[in-house]
Amino acid sequence: MARLPPPVRKAIRRLKLVLAPAAEVLVAGYVRFSVWWLRLWPLWLSAGGMAFWAKLLGPFFAVSKVARRNLTAAFPDKSKAEINALVRGLWANMGRLTAEFAQQDRLWDYDPAHPGAGRVEVKGAEILERLRDDGRPALFFTAHTGNWEMCAIAGAKFDVPGGVLYRAPNNKRAAALIEEMRSGTMPGLIRAGRDAGRQMARMLAEGQHLGMLIDQYWTGGPQVMFFGRPCATNPTLARLARQFDCPVHGMRVIRLPGARFRVEITEEVPLPRDAEGRIEVTGAMQAVTSVIEGWVREYPDQWLWLHRRWR
Repeated sequence: MARLPPPVRKAIRRLKLVLAPAAEVLVAGYVRFSVWWLRLWPLWLSAGGMAFWAKLLGPFFAVSKVARRNLTAAFPDKSKAEINALVRGLWANMGRLTAEFAQQDRLWDYDPAHPGAGRVEVKGAEILERLRDDGRPALFFTAHTGNWEMCAIAGAKFDVPGGVLYRAPNNKRAAALIEEMRSGTMPGLIRAGRDAGRQMARMLAEGQHLGMLIDQYWTGGPQVMFFGRPCATNPTLARLARQFDCPVHGMRVIRLPGARFRVEITEEVPLPRDAEGRIEVTGAMQAVTSVIEGWVREYPDQWLWLHRRWR
């Protein structure tokens, strides 16, 4: 196919620059309207409705091809029908997550006096309380499984001092709205960027706690095995653990029937050390990645198979 003449390409670039602000406003307006609409209904109704449409339509999106390839490679013994069922399940989870994000300030109802009575139950609450009060820094890792946003909410509700690392959308207006919503329910938000490393190091030096998602591809990161296949991973968690010699715990949220959730916190994950007794970065990332693989195998329809974890 012949390339467009330089003047035409230049005109297209200028048109994109002119239209970009308008597109940004439209996208941000759509996000704001969607949040408003989803907050009008009871959670079970909005989450159930979004799950229905996502499960119905999502499998036809092009990105579902990535999910099918990933699932087939991870579970070679599963039939095509089983793989398709998992794809529908992951889309249902994404639909519910969308509705829950709009109502995230209404989700948490855990009562330590009646731990099984509400929408949220917590396994490992005593671990959070111990870490909150011991005056030492600690690191938490999680994955895109269940409603992962609730991990940060749990830390805030248990008054664990610290923050969470997050990646903002490219749309600045939508990013501002999402940050505004998160700031009311989550501890100190650390936006991924040039200054994030210094900010995290300062917080750990002060004895605070940090949480981060670690289950996506990271260009140039150390190679670890995930479902028997090598993949690059973000070493930040292990590097910080090595620098501050602090404990590392896993945290996940499992989606339960009836619009309910179980937050689980693991005990400290043992990390390999080198000859000098310092945490070994690649081995540490393999250890926590193996924990996440166990989580995904347990609830495969609740993990985000849509991204290219292996490349």
